[in-house]
Amino acid sequence: MTRETLTARAGDTLDELAWRERGLGPADLPRLFALNPGIADLGALLPLGAVVIVPAAARPATPVSDLVQLWS
Repeated sequence: MTRETLTARAGDTLDELAWRERGLGPADLPRLFALNPGIADLGALLPLGAVVIVPAAARPATPVSDLVQLWS
């Protein structure tokens, strides 16, 4: 399995970083903990610059929606 890394910003939590960068939700957290042994020991807020490993194919396809114009 191909993997990618993400870098935490100031104040990031694991779930916030995973959601913002890859669209991962709460159901994906066990997999992230498995890929990143010891990450829970860093605390609720990840240190600035912490590296998190995620599966490369983790980002879901962007849903397509119709453009809505209020005035036409």
